[in-house]
Amino acid sequence: MRILFIGDVVGAAGMTAVKSMLPDAISRWEVDLAVVNGENSAGAGFGITEDTYQGIRGAGADVVTLGNHSWNRKEALSFIGTEPRLVRPLNYVPGTPGQGFVRVETVGGKRVLVLNALGRLFMEPTDDPFGAIDRLLQAHKLGRDVDAIIVDFHCEATGEKQAMGHFCDGRVSLVVGTHTHTPSADHRVLADGTAYITDVGMTGDYDSVVGMQKEEPVRRFATGVTFGRFLPAEGAASMCGVAVETDPATGLAARIAPVRLGGPIEQRTPGFWE
Repeated sequence: MRILFIGDVVGAAGMTAVKSMLPDAISRWEVDLAVVNGENSAGAGFGITEDTYQGIRGAGADVVTLGNHSWNRKEALSFIGTEPRLVRPLNYVPGTPGQGFVRVETVGGKRVLVLNALGRLFMEPTDDPFGAIDRLLQAHKLGRDVDAIIVDFHCEATGEKQAMGHFCDGRVSLVVGTHTHTPSADHRVLADGTAYITDVGMTGDYDSVVGMQKEEPVRRFATGVTFGRFLPAEGAASMCGVAVETDPATGLAARIAPVRLGGPIEQRTPGFWE
């Protein structure tokens, strides 16, 4: 199975990139399942709106995941209940609107579980992500109940992301780190067959500070004084993600490669699909 995961969409620039690049990538690489993290897709660069969700889905995403900014736009609390392919963190308080995972079927009939969880360090989850994910994986066995499992671990700390990768190794197809908006260079297939990357990067303007116009963050770091609001950068955006191919016999990963298209960063495409 061919899986494409696209990292955190930031503001209008990120939405423009997704709408212009994702459909072609899906078609060109004959992708079976596309997942996009959309938690920063709102025009202000924080949260998601119904319009941006529909825009990402319209560009070809089968599932849209969220993160610590899930509820920055209050409308998300209402429309998430009617959108079964919008996934918020699994480890929120029981009864929180929406769901922390979704099972979908690809056009080719493959069953895929996609789940989203928040890390503990510098975040505010209400449940241990390791325990929450373990319980879910006990109920959805790779190769028995589903043909692929994708874990979007929305987390600040590199070590916690790496620990989650090893914790899930051999039980899921892909553990992808999101949130820090900077693509890491450690994409690989772990020892027991799970594809992993510490951070997939963002889909937004990289002439910025993590997707925000650079002037205000630079002033704050340099002076310790807040001068104004963070605003999303509006230049030419890059679309960042990973391409993963799974073994049809096991659901584990056969290979992984970075995807980086457009904007000022070095361009990368999955050579095994070209």
